[in-house]
Amino acid sequence: MERSAVSAKEAKSKKTEGQAPSGPVTPPRLRERYFQEILPALEKDLGRSNKLSLPRLQKLVINMGVGSAITEKKHIEEAVSALTQIAGQKAVVTLSRKAIANFKLRENQPIGCKVTLRGNRMYEFLDRLISLALPRVRDFRGLNPNGFDGRGNYTLGLQEQLVFPELNPDKYTRPQGMHITLVTSAHNDEEGRELLRRFGMPFRTETNEKTGAA
Repeated sequence: MERSAVSAKEAKSKKTEGQAPSGPVTPPRLRERYFQEILPALEKDLGRSNKLSLPRLQKLVINMGVGSAITEKKHIEEAVSALTQIAGQKAVVTLSRKAIANFKLRENQPIGCKVTLRGNRMYEFLDRLISLALPRVRDFRGLNPNGFDGRGNYTLGLQEQLVFPELNPDKYTRPQGMHITLVTSAHNDEEGRELLRRFGMPFRTETNEKTGAA
């Protein structure tokens, strides 16, 4: 009996060997900001005391369309690798829904990749997007404030993946853009815009457009 107990203990020790010690994980900065600053401000501005009715960020979807993959299959592999590195989560390949003869496109052919982020990874990516990636966009003058879909969800496009500093420009030499959709629980575009603005999304204003300032 004693020998069996010792063996179980040794097996557990070998199983955990090489793993990082567990400890408290620091919550993402924007997640803390939402609960401590943004939520109380929205409660006051919108006049609603029920916190569950206030707008919140539900998920973030990043999509890369790789049209050149029709003739160059390795471009899909490169896009999946880059997107996985950017998002910190494994990207999945997206397939064509129908065949288009003029573009030599077959049904169920790989033509892109995407990743859906929730929870802490969503907040961490949004923080890097606002703080690091967008300021690196050439001639950036702010995001289009009208990019909402009527239900409080916002989509923006980036023409170059290398605005994310974690990518090695010597490895990813082919230009590749992406679309980023922020899905919120807002009831309308106004609420969604106010939520994202408080997160720090740099929306373009009339002043920016007149003066040409970023």
